[in-house]
Amino acid sequence: MHAFVYHGPGRGRWESIGDPVIEQPTDALVRVTATSVCTGDLHTLRGDTADVKPGTVLGHEAVGEIVEVGPEVHAVAPGDEVIVSSISACGHCVPCKEGTYGRCAHGGGWLLGHEVNGTQAEFARIPFADHSTHKLPYAMAESTAVLFSEVLPAAFELGVRNGKVGPGTTVAVVGAGPVGVAALIIAGLYTPARVIAVDLSPRRLEIAAGLGADAAELPGQLIADLSDGPGADVVIEAAGTPDSFTLCTRAVRSGGHIANIGMHGTSVTLHLEELWHKNVTISIGQVDTSSTHWLLESLAPGQLERLSRIVTRKLDLAETGRAYELLSTAVDDGALKTLLQPA
Repeated sequence: MHAFVYHGPGRGRWESIGDPVIEQPTDALVRVTATSVCTGDLHTLRGDTADVKPGTVLGHEAVGEIVEVGPEVHAVAPGDEVIVSSISACGHCVPCKEGTYGRCAHGGGWLLGHEVNGTQAEFARIPFADHSTHKLPYAMAESTAVLFSEVLPAAFELGVRNGKVGPGTTVAVVGAGPVGVAALIIAGLYTPARVIAVDLSPRRLEIAAGLGADAAELPGQLIADLSDGPGADVVIEAAGTPDSFTLCTRAVRSGGHIANIGMHGTSVTLHLEELWHKNVTISIGQVDTSSTHWLLESLAPGQLERLSRIVTRKLDLAETGRAYELLSTAVDDGALKTLLQPA
C-alpha cells in the first residue's frame, strides 16, 4: 500500500510500504476512505513530538471500512463503515471507565501516528477496535464524519465542557481554526448569551460569522473592550501560540475560565502577577474522545450541516504532503480543514 511516512523533522514522504496486519486480537484493519491532517500532525512532522520514530505513518483521523478483525473484536465486523477515534481505548481499565481514554492504563491513548502507524494511508491497523471505532451513522457524509475523529470531541471536551459554558455566558474563542469554529458551534447547545470569535485571518472570521459567531474580529478593540469591561465568562484558547494564550488572560473576567485546546509547540509564559487577583480557572489537557458517541446522538442536522462547512478543501490521498504545506499557511489563506480521500 501507499502511506505518508515520517522520516525525521521536516521530512515526510508519500511512499509504498507493506500492508498492515492484525497484530493483537483486539485489532481491526480499516480501508481508509477519508482522512485529514491536523495541527498535531504538523507539529509531529516539524519534529515537535520527539518520541515519534522515523518510519512512522502519520495521521490519527479517519473514516473507513472494516476489512478484517481480530478474534476479540465483537462490536464491528468486515464491511462496517466506521469513524476511527484519534485516541485508542482498551475500555476496561479504571481511566477508560472514567472516560479518560488518553490515560488508558492498558496500552491505549494517543497511538495512531504516534506510537504506531497512523491513518494517512490506504489501510490502517486500529488497536482496541471495539472501543476506538464508531459505526458510521446512516447517510452521514465522510466529510462530516471525519470531524468526529478528533475535531468535535476536542472542541467539546477541552473547550465547551472544561470551560463550563452554560446558559447566559459570554464565550470568546481565540483561534477560528477547525477546532475553534467547532467549539463556537457546539457551545450553542448550551445557549450562551454571546459567542465571540477572534483570529488573525479575515477569511476565517468571515466563516466563523457565517457559522454562528455573534461577533468575529481581529485581535484589537474587541479584546480591549473585554479587558476593560466585565470580560468573558469563558475564553477558549484554540490557536496554540503564546500570543493567543496571553489574549485569553486579558479577555477573561474575574472568576472566569480559560479552556486551553490549542497544542503549544513552544513555551508559554503564565503571567501570574496579573492573574492571581482574578481568581481564574485554567484547564488544559489532551482530548479523550469519550464524548464521541454522545456527540453523534446530540448534534442536530442543522448543527451537522454547519459543522460540515469546516471542510474547506478536498484533495486526493496521494496529495497528503500538499495538505501539510497548505496547513502551514492556513492562517494566511483562511482555509480550515482539508479532506483527503483515495482516488
